[in-house]
Amino acid sequence: MDEQQVRRGGGPPVWWRHGPPWRNRWEDGEEHAPRWPWRSTVLITVFVLAGSNFAARGQLDDREELDLFARVLLFVASGLLLWRRRYPVAVAFGTSVAATVYLGAGYPYGPVFLAVAVACFNAIVMGHRKAAWTAVGVFWVGHALVAHWLYQWLPPSDDPAAPWGQEGVIAAWVAAILAVSELAKTRREQWARERAERVQAARRRADEERLRIARELHDVLAHSISVINVQAGVGLALLDTDPEQARSALTTIKAKSKEALGEVRQVLDTLRTPGDAPRAPVPGLDRLPELVRQAASAGLTVEVEGEPPRLAPGTDLAAFRIIQEALTNVVRHSQSRHARVQLDHDDGTTLRLCIDDDGPATGVDEGGSGNGLAGMRERAAALGGTIEAGPRADGGFRVLAVLPLRAANEVKEDR
Repeated sequence: MDEQQVRRGGGPPVWWRHGPPWRNRWEDGEEHAPRWPWRSTVLITVFVLAGSNFAARGQLDDREELDLFARVLLFVASGLLLWRRRYPVAVAFGTSVAATVYLGAGYPYGPVFLAVAVACFNAIVMGHRKAAWTAVGVFWVGHALVAHWLYQWLPPSDDPAAPWGQEGVIAAWVAAILAVSELAKTRREQWARERAERVQAARRRADEERLRIARELHDVLAHSISVINVQAGVGLALLDTDPEQARSALTTIKAKSKEALGEVRQVLDTLRTPGDAPRAPVPGLDRLPELVRQAASAGLTVEVEGEPPRLAPGTDLAAFRIIQEALTNVVRHSQSRHARVQLDHDDGTTLRLCIDDDGPATGVDEGGSGNGLAGMRERAAALGGTIEAGPRADGGFRVLAVLPLRAANEVKEDR
């Protein structure tokens, strides 16, 4: 779509803004050894040799004929371009010296200048600006000396001094080559920065996805394993005295483990091919009664006050996981067998979730610690909300979550 808009609007093509396709094949940040430019070097060499032969036909009376030495110089000046990506400075000076010797020997003017231009262009683009400018300066000074002073002692014997206007033309061509090279270098640096930014953005998205999956797995497994642990203890304690109650505990363990496996598969589905639709609906507050029943099976009575509003999928999932983690922490870390969940959205802009328990902690990890609370805070922060968790003044523990009914990214999309 962007490419079509640029073309219809008459602007620069997409490759000018993002780099040519062959430069975007290695956006993974890996280092690659420079390739040997065989094809372009062969084409330039053929063009220089053939073009020089053609140019010599019109300069038979003014310049020396092309001999073996002249062709060797032309071949060297063009052939050095094969190493221009590995040794850009050496190639820039090598082509300049070869071209200067070629003109100093009185051979015809021709496309030998192309080899110098390509070598210096490559050196500037690769970041060797001073070396390239020096090589061009050496070539231009050498040509000026040959054309206006050394011509008296160099072939051809009857060659007069070159007009100064010719030096102006050469200087203009040199300035044009250098200007184009600087522009290309600037664009290449811009492409490199944009590629680095895209790689960094891709890595950031991958890190965020890993964190999201880690939070989902923690919330699912922590809650399920806590219920299984409690029921396993009940089953072991009543195995001999109350087999029916032990059977009920084992049935709860089986159902809960099956449900946990299903949720884990749902989370791991995100690791499949991007773009695939999830195989199961994302859990939300509509599953709150089920969560209450699960807590009851673990011996925790949960009282729910308030009705959940209609929420976006992301907010709905975060609210469900926060309540799930808070209740899991009550089961694992509190001696209370009663908890309250309050849902309030009277202002129409925020959802307040308050999860309380009355009991003292069973250990030092009152209210939970580590990944549990950190995961809740990350979920709330991702939506622009907040989490407050800590002991209450009258005893027990409270988790208070304030979530916007509409996430910040949804508001931006509407605007």
